[in-house]
Amino acid sequence: MADRFFMTKKGYEEAVKQLDYLTKVKRAEIVERIQEARSHGDLSENAEYDAARNEQAANEGEIAELDYRIKNAVIIEESDDTSVVHLGSKVTVFDEELGEEETYTIMGTTEVDAMQNIISNESPVGAALLRRRKGDKVTVKAPDGDYVLHILKID
Repeated sequence: MADRFFMTKKGYEEAVKQLDYLTKVKRAEIVERIQEARSHGDLSENAEYDAARNEQAANEGEIAELDYRIKNAVIIEESDDTSVVHLGSKVTVFDEELGEEETYTIMGTTEVDAMQNIISNESPVGAALLRRRKGDKVTVKAPDGDYVLHILKID
């Protein structure tokens, strides 16, 4: 069975838009650079040509990956349910070991943004929080050891 990638409708639309850009705009720009580099003669010592070909390979890899994710996307419905943690929930927790509060948004793997505290449902924290309720204490099984989070709020 193919992988499933959980995405919000907005995340799905952004992925489709990015795929469209990579296939229609960036691909054409790279082909132009390759043609320009070819016009300079000997390809065996043409760094510009090599760089453009490497960029082309990277772009094609990104296109294939995005296409695969889009084809296997599962669009998650927006929900106002704050009684339980689900994809799309914003969860405020208290880390008992560190004595700190932190707020995470639980999303699918394609929409992760660590700088914004948007974490994956497959991450240790995300997986531990899913289907839990306000007031629950959850044990996060992390690679560097288990720790406990207390769920303070679900938005």
